[in-house]
Amino acid sequence: MISLSRRALTASTVALLAGCATQTQTAATTTTAAPPPPPPRPKAQIGDWGVDLANRDLTIKPGDDFFNYANGTWLKNNPIPADRTRWGSFDILRKNAEDDVKAILEQVAASGGPDGSGPQRLKDFYTSYINVDAINAAGMTPAQADLAAINGARNHTDIVRLMGRPDMPVASPIAIYVGLDDRNPNRYVTQMGQAGLSLPDRDYYLRTDAQFATIRQQFQAHVAQMLTLAGQTGTDAKARAILALETRIAHAHWPVEQTRDRDATYNLKTRAEIAAINTHYPWNDLFQSAEMGDVPEVVIAELSAIGPLTQIVMSTPVSTWKAYLAYHYISNCADVLPANIDDANFDFYGKTLNGQPQQRERWRRGVDATGNALGELIGQIYVQQHFPASSKTQMQQLVENLRRSYGERIDRLTWMSAETKAKAREKLATFRPKIGYPDKWRDYAGLDIHANDAFGNARRNQVYSWRYDLARLPRPTDKDEWFMTPQTVNAYYNPTFNEVVFPAAILQPPFFDPNADDAVNYGGIGAVIGHEMGHGFDDQGAKSDAQGVLRDWWNAADVAAFQQLTGKLADEYSAFEPLPGIHVNGRFTLGENIGDNGGLQVAHYAYVMSLNGQPAPTIGDITGDQRFFLSFGQIWATNIRDARLRTQLLSDPHSPSQYRCNGTVSNMDEWYAAFNVQPGDKLYRAPADRVQIW
Repeated sequence: MISLSRRALTASTVALLAGCATQTQTAATTTTAAPPPPPPRPKAQIGDWGVDLANRDLTIKPGDDFFNYANGTWLKNNPIPADRTRWGSFDILRKNAEDDVKAILEQVAASGGPDGSGPQRLKDFYTSYINVDAINAAGMTPAQADLAAINGARNHTDIVRLMGRPDMPVASPIAIYVGLDDRNPNRYVTQMGQAGLSLPDRDYYLRTDAQFATIRQQFQAHVAQMLTLAGQTGTDAKARAILALETRIAHAHWPVEQTRDRDATYNLKTRAEIAAINTHYPWNDLFQSAEMGDVPEVVIAELSAIGPLTQIVMSTPVSTWKAYLAYHYISNCADVLPANIDDANFDFYGKTLNGQPQQRERWRRGVDATGNALGELIGQIYVQQHFPASSKTQMQQLVENLRRSYGERIDRLTWMSAETKAKAREKLATFRPKIGYPDKWRDYAGLDIHANDAFGNARRNQVYSWRYDLARLPRPTDKDEWFMTPQTVNAYYNPTFNEVVFPAAILQPPFFDPNADDAVNYGGIGAVIGHEMGHGFDDQGAKSDAQGVLRDWWNAADVAAFQQLTGKLADEYSAFEPLPGIHVNGRFTLGENIGDNGGLQVAHYAYVMSLNGQPAPTIGDITGDQRFFLSFGQIWATNIRDARLRTQLLSDPHSPSQYRCNGTVSNMDEWYAAFNVQPGDKLYRAPADRVQIW
């Protein structure tokens, strides 16, 4: 699933074709006057035609560092705000979306609605969340019953029951949840996988570098502080025990690159087979507590980790588990507990772990929290106010342009057999685009939201969401469902439904502007759409067929050729070292890098097709290809804090923005020609070394 932000293109290709038809008719008709020239295109929102040339740093050669050539001046003039860990195109659009949603929530709060209505839920959830005075006045009282239940655990079965309870916001080394069945797209299935860590990834516990040792010490101090603030005693010893426990859990976890393997992480097991993993583990108690007592089978992800994790559960003292559950409960609820607890939680996870100097404004966090709980109620209003029908039409046109481009490029592949090409074409033809917003909206019936009860609202939403998912299990899958809200600045590919999904909020400059030059839109949203389509043909998405079924549908020779190309791309990215001693994990980021690589290739091919054999116009002294690549380069404009970059490198399947830009263009022949990149330039790759997969 997923990746970055995506969006649409212009309808100017259609307009250009219409213009050609009009000119032909006029030339053949000498008895009528020529029609008046079309009005000039309105000015683009950015620059004159969609790219701000002032953002460039002309002291840098494009062939040495295209990212900084395209964005260097912007990067110098746009420091990261104190309440952010990074600042770039995506972040600015997300901030704008937050502003838009705040206005919506304030409108709803002013008007309200009857009990049980959508407006009432939105008003009471948001206003209770931002009412810090009421939260502080309630103190720890709302959490006391749950903390007492944790403290009352007497044995390991009690601990496992607590871990399974949907109303208990704790952590567990073994996560259980409902998801799509990768081998049967028509059903939902219970799933299980490794979990239980507080730090972003197992490397934070296992690496011996001084920086990671320091983080572990800081984490231990943070745990002790949180437990103390919640009124617990003996907190230093408890914090040491929790760090030691999570370190043991980390040793049992699979490395992140292995967790991407969709074949290795699909292990359908019956309840009897699950029980046999560890006959001493209280499996039935876990399922009963999770309200899944009658679930007959489960897909286990990291299968070889589950046995060791159950052994850790059963061999660790109950007293340590009680401390562990209490800490995670307090941390997970921190935003609706008193401000001193919320601030302490931010001090570690925001400041220490990610370098963020300042907590975001409470209302911005309230926008996020309300969106997470009631996102489609907001989305209905958002699309009415911010997503014109013309944008959806333009997006549909662009998706089809990219689909055509992708198909022609598949036909031209030299490394793939005709047999597999036919199946790949079938898959491409069945891609289902979802644009803007869902056709059916959730009504959130049954979710009780109360005024001035932020803590209770969060808990009731947690239980409601869990039971909403459980109710899916006996039903066929709903292929009209969306897994992002319309106000989300992002997009995704879902291999099980074979769909590409583009929420409304991504359809804005710098990605898409109906008044921008075509080259700019193809280099921006065109590359993003190509990226999402590319996930259907990356090293994992390509394992699903046209119907979304995870199975082998390639012949062996094509698999070998594909793996040779993708392995070469993984090696390229693994050579990047954004921080001293920490490289990009080329295997972990491979799917996203394939999406970028193929997406830009396909978008450029579509741009060339849109010219109908005519040369691209030059605007000023900027050629069409230069505008295309500058647009792509500027969507990645991002400043990022080192601590946040470290977290991304170790736990995020996306490469840092600089490498998504430079790594992608350095594999494209057209970029070399556009900017006269020559041997000796730092990004230069010999033609034989350039990876072109799709």
